[in-house]
Parts: sequence; structure tokens; C-alpha cells
Amino acid sequence: MFISTFENKLDKKGRVSVPAPYRININNEGDSSIVCYPSFTLPAIEFCPKKRLDKIIEAIDTLNPFEEKRDIFSTSILANSYQLNFDSEGRVLLHEKLLKHASIINSVLFVGQGKTFQMWSPDKFKKFSLSAQKKANLKRAELKWKGEN
Repeated sequence: MFISTFENKLDKKGRVSVPAPYRININNEGDSSIVCYPSFTLPAIEFCPKKRLDKIIEAIDTLNPFEEKRDIFSTSILANSYQLNFDSEGRVLLHEKLLKHASIINSVLFVGQGKTFQMWSPDKFKKFSLSAQKKANLKRAELKWKGEN
């Protein structure tokens, strides 16, 4: 399980140390690398465990090979994914395309999402998190006003 947030510095070569709790979880799954791709909806990098990626590939394979939907999914996820291997210090080298997508310059914020995690620019995540909290509070107030708990 990937929970909490951790901020680590990006070195001049584009490497960042993956937080130890995340590495332990990845190793417990039997993986020695991670797969990442640009988020479709957020200025973040999505992490996808190998088992989850296998399920995505299986789902894509069930689609008609002559339908546009199959090309859209395989291109959006698989063609834009990177397999990142850990070095001896638990670091991964983030591809320039991923860094650019997430506007990451000096630091990487690792954000737990349960079965996955995301990598963000700390500034971008702060803005997103504040917005998400406001929306959650509005939704809570809306439910309370309707008499729901």
C-alpha cells in the first residue's frame, strides 16, 4: 500500500530516490523496477505496478484490434510508459518527458494513492491539494445540508 507523501531532491542527472516504504512495497510485489507514465488529467507522473500494468495490457488485448479505442488506450498508456530501474541506492532516472509533463525541476513529491502513487512538483501538488480539500468540504457541506451524514 502506498500512503503518505515524501519529498526528495532530484539530482543533476535527473535521478531521485524512491522513498524506502514505497521501495519495500514494490520489492514485496516481486518487482525490481517501476513503470511510470504521464497522467492523462493531472500535471503528475503516474506509477503503475507491474501486476496492474499486466491487467491493463490484458484489457487492451480484449479490444477489437481494428477499433480506434484500442489504439487510443495502448498509445496513451503503453507508448508513453517508461520502465525505471532502481540503482544500488534506490534511485530511478526520470525521463525528461516525464519531468517536463509534471513541471518537476528540483524536487519530487511522492504522493500515495493506495495501490499506486504519483510524482508531483511540490508547488503543483500544493495547489491541487488545496483545491481538492475545498471541493471535498463543499461536497461535505452539500451532503450535510441535504440531511445526509
